[in-house]
Amino acid sequence: MSEPIIQIQIDEEYQGLVEADWLASIARQTLELEQIATPAEVSLVITGQDTVRQLNRDYRGLDEPTDVLSFALTETRGRKRKFALPPDGVLRLGDVIISYPQAAAQAAERGDPTDREVALLVVHGVLHLLGYDHMKPDEEKIMQAKERAALERVFPVTAEWSPERE
Repeated sequence: MSEPIIQIQIDEEYQGLVEADWLASIARQTLELEQIATPAEVSLVITGQDTVRQLNRDYRGLDEPTDVLSFALTETRGRKRKFALPPDGVLRLGDVIISYPQAAAQAAERGDPTDREVALLVVHGVLHLLGYDHMKPDEEKIMQAKERAALERVFPVTAEWSPERE
């Protein structure tokens, strides 16, 4: 399996709250679980609520805050379909944009650490880039199972946390 290329951008005000290497490892582990053997590239952005809200409005027509947006560069509705690779052989999957303030607020509501919520959003966003969705109950079950599997790699099950808390 080829090492994926994970591009990380953390807005200045969130630097020090999350580590780029840690974010990249979560994305890599998600791609490994999905057995993406082709060299793949993913961009992760940690930013503020205003930026995410504006993107949500501009690209989804929803003028409301959200926690994560995924912008896939490859149509992946048929997840089993093979990807057509560009000449350099790198599969550019797309961008995952996370609102750090929204992640922190959601973590506080659940009584979980913010890093756990950010990890969930990274996994969730990468799964969307790979074509998974949660609009129908059967799709949601599949996506949640994949999220749990990836999060168990990042946060091994302990007395304080288990996937059932999600």
